[in-house]
Amino acid sequence: MNPTNTSPKLLFGPPPQQGLYDPRYEHDSCGVGFVVNFKGKPSNQIVRQALQVLLNLRHRGACGCEANTGDGAGILLQKPSAFLEKTCADIGIALPPPAEYGVGVIFLSTDPVERYKCEKLFEEIVELEGQRLLGWRTVPTRHASLGATALRSEPMIRQVFIARDPKLPDDAAFERKLYVIRKLAEKGIRYSGIKGGDRFYIASLSFKTVIYKGMLMPTQLEEYFPDLSSPLMQSALALVHSRFSTNTFPSWDRAHPYRYVAHNGEINTLRGNVNWMYARQSMFNSKLFGDDIRKIVPVINEDGSDSAMFDNCLEMLVLAGRNLPHAVMMMIPEPWENDESMSDEKRAFYEYHSCLMEPWDGPASIAFTDGVRIGAVLDRNGLRPSRYYVTKDDLVIMASEVGVLDVPPERVLQKGRLQPGRMFLVDTELGRIVTDEELKNKIAAEKPYRSWLDKNIVKLEDLPEPKLQKAGASA
Repeated sequence: MNPTNTSPKLLFGPPPQQGLYDPRYEHDSCGVGFVVNFKGKPSNQIVRQALQVLLNLRHRGACGCEANTGDGAGILLQKPSAFLEKTCADIGIALPPPAEYGVGVIFLSTDPVERYKCEKLFEEIVELEGQRLLGWRTVPTRHASLGATALRSEPMIRQVFIARDPKLPDDAAFERKLYVIRKLAEKGIRYSGIKGGDRFYIASLSFKTVIYKGMLMPTQLEEYFPDLSSPLMQSALALVHSRFSTNTFPSWDRAHPYRYVAHNGEINTLRGNVNWMYARQSMFNSKLFGDDIRKIVPVINEDGSDSAMFDNCLEMLVLAGRNLPHAVMMMIPEPWENDESMSDEKRAFYEYHSCLMEPWDGPASIAFTDGVRIGAVLDRNGLRPSRYYVTKDDLVIMASEVGVLDVPPERVLQKGRLQPGRMFLVDTELGRIVTDEELKNKIAAEKPYRSWLDKNIVKLEDLPEPKLQKAGASA
């Protein structure tokens, strides 16, 4: 399947910096969409509909000179507990109740010796972090339709199951611990010099969500992953993405969705965003992470694309204690400085957070989810299109264009499009769509941001004049 005389490093990811090419400037322009039952009712129908959305977005993806080698396609789902319970039982793995275990999807070397070494080191990290590894499952794949380029770099894809330490106080603490395990594994395996470690990539590791993706075309995703055809594959939400890598090199790991986002567009401020994140992380402090905060740095994985780096930052902000829309507001603020109609509370929120983080700016439409809430946001200029339908049977369909799913007119309750700087959010816990105004006003009122600004901001013009020394005077 993979030629043994070819370097995995060159096959698995983009080439190193050379000549006029620099991987730091990779961007993409893609198709993105999601389907969700806003009452939170999981079904196989949601999965089927999301796969159909992906097929209808195939023209937004791309392929190389080989018509059967795609730039990337994938789907993010809620953890399909019934499906995993059955498939794991078939191979002798007994899973605990759904909230008591996490599942990871990991890309590994196809060489059995290299793969074994990476898996053993991963297992050691899981044990050192106080969790219990339940077992591994090789994800069935069919690669007959793949082109030669995709085949040469095809990884072995395995699922790993991790039992939750009963001492962890809540679900969020377990999700944070899985995040810490992933960050330690990325540093300890992929960058350690272990042979085959450069092939190691964790597509997802969560107790809430699971991701199926690869260097595929939308038409190949379900064929490549037979799991997706199972009637037991059920979810209340599904996020899909078809990649067009424009000026970038496609690879298996750069397919979307990432752990929290799928992105259409590019982040033009990326270099500054990443540099500021590096500057801040030495001062990180978190009651929720405790001593684990040192284990997650560097937060940004610079081997990723601009979308992956955005995802790195958003994931950290959410797991550190902010809710998902709060973190998105920090990273993609509205144009608040000169908006005379904006309330003082909301203006204070944006001004306060501008002291903590600069905007991740660019022509971008970003769909995001934490496995419970799912939504989308446009950058402040609104240069990427996004449309949504709400149906009378509790369905929300959002995509980078209309017509991604056939919906009879009599079923349509509402149509709309995302507005520049505005957020569209479906909360399956609340069982409804939360409007941009309600959402942001609530978040802005949660803390006394104006009071904090008045008490702590120091303006340059308010500083005393420096004392000037006479020439020749000693310091």
